[in-house]
Amino acid sequence: MLQFLKYVLATILGLFIFSFLSMLLFFGIVAATASKGDVTVAENSVLELKLDKPVTERDPSNPFSELGINFFGMSSTDGLDQIKASIRRAKTDDNVKGIFLNMRFVDAGMGKLEEIRNELIAFKESGKFVVSYGDMTNEKAYYLASVADKIYLNPMGTLEFNGISSEVFFFKGTLEKLDIKPAIFKVGEFKSAVEPFFLDKMSEANREQATSFLNSINDYQLRKIAEARGKTYEDLKNVSDNVLVREAEDAKKYGLVTDIGYYDQAIDYMKEQAGVEKDKKLQLVGLSKYKKVADKKEGSTSKNRIAVIYAEGDIVDGEGDEDNIGSMRYAEALRNARQDENVKAVVLRISSPGGSALASDVMWREIQETRKVKPVIASMSDMAASGGYYMAMGCDTIVAHPNTITGSIGVFGIVPNFEGFLKNKMGITVDRVSTGKHSDLPTVTRPMTEFEQEIVQREINKIYEVFTQKAANGRGMSQDELKKFASGRVWSGIEAKERNLVDVHGGLETAIEIAAAKAGISDDYRLKELPRRKSFFEEMLGDAGSQVKESAVKAELGELYPFYKMYKKVENMRGIQARIPYELNIQ
Repeated sequence: MLQFLKYVLATILGLFIFSFLSMLLFFGIVAATASKGDVTVAENSVLELKLDKPVTERDPSNPFSELGINFFGMSSTDGLDQIKASIRRAKTDDNVKGIFLNMRFVDAGMGKLEEIRNELIAFKESGKFVVSYGDMTNEKAYYLASVADKIYLNPMGTLEFNGISSEVFFFKGTLEKLDIKPAIFKVGEFKSAVEPFFLDKMSEANREQATSFLNSINDYQLRKIAEARGKTYEDLKNVSDNVLVREAEDAKKYGLVTDIGYYDQAIDYMKEQAGVEKDKKLQLVGLSKYKKVADKKEGSTSKNRIAVIYAEGDIVDGEGDEDNIGSMRYAEALRNARQDENVKAVVLRISSPGGSALASDVMWREIQETRKVKPVIASMSDMAASGGYYMAMGCDTIVAHPNTITGSIGVFGIVPNFEGFLKNKMGITVDRVSTGKHSDLPTVTRPMTEFEQEIVQREINKIYEVFTQKAANGRGMSQDELKKFASGRVWSGIEAKERNLVDVHGGLETAIEIAAAKAGISDDYRLKELPRRKSFFEEMLGDAGSQVKESAVKAELGELYPFYKMYKKVENMRGIQARIPYELNIQ
């Protein structure tokens, strides 16, 4: 009874705090909304880009994101769309004299980095300056900084320039400790997404594919940096492979930076370039402020639309949420674009490691229906692999960056057996009554029989055949030819184009231009973004419920909570999946 009263009082207190915070949020939102579009920039200003928050495809609906505030689990991010739009606006803004890259660690995927970098290069064509300063600069931040006219590195600072890597965590030992025994089903020698659950290190096939696409991406970026810095690829490869840059002096010696200096010295240089007196303050305008500046360019009044459908995150069955690609929500977005007479073409912007094979096929079907009446172009961002490639393969044209991660044409399934975990860790036993030997299939509370495993494997094989046949049809090749590049193998955008898995190298704007040309509206269209984003309050209230539930589970389980998290992680992998290697993270 005391425990019950404790939780009741805690709930009442939580509701009171929630109501109070809601009022604060309401007035804050009113103030933030009222100021939007009224922001002005002083003369001789410099746009400052820190990029110290994760970069997502679209700017967040959280109005407090710019403050770095996390309400009820809502993330604080920067949207690639607003980063690019701000750089373009600054290019023609007479009050902005240059861009200051004040970066340490950039948290963005390779495709997003490429698009930001290309915008910076285009910005320089205006004759305005780009200056970079860093004291601790990681490889991703330097890839952006390499285009700057002046690159300052703190005398005691560090610059990471030793190549890229990818780590994979393996859970075989953890699952054994928890008495969780997953039954693994897959097709494809390279389909390594399931390896963390039954191996303790990478298979040779997985190591081969990872080495191949990482080297492809690394070589591409070294060549782009060499071009920007006036160096040869061979020289930079030698510097990287032998870790010749250990101190600031090394970075200057090998031409990676132009100046060794402090922050104030970089500021003084920009003052001189912007025409600001040395004893005056340089007006630095942050991204969070500048993205609110009204665009003075006259917008198109055309009725013609190109629908840009942003698909970012894991692919899941059902409605999904703002952080993933729910098949129902995105199928509806495709139908809306197809049925809208003003929409003349569709661009499907994909940033996904894949997920549910069923959900991927549902969206593929809607893409096929849409293609019958208007062009559909795929734009691959950081990653469009496995289920993400499933979506793209049905489009008229596939556009990818050279450093996009794609391919992974294969499927797998995991049916975890929690019998030992429930009994030995939780003290729970399970009994059952059924009308047949296999009435409870699939179940996670007992081991599968050999016959049941054969049933699941046959289903996996069938879906793989469907996947590869549809991919072959979409790419205009035979299924046997397509299978040479399938088997779950992951490719870089460069490797994928060489194998006819993508058509064109480029970013979102390239895909939009292709869509406009195919629709015959190259000079007369506007963009329409889909799907509709939830409002701040819709998202906040949804996350609030999830956070309350999670807190209650954590309080109830105590020390067993980490086991519960592992249980949920494996449970969510149930069903047939079309997904890239688990938690692929390139550093």
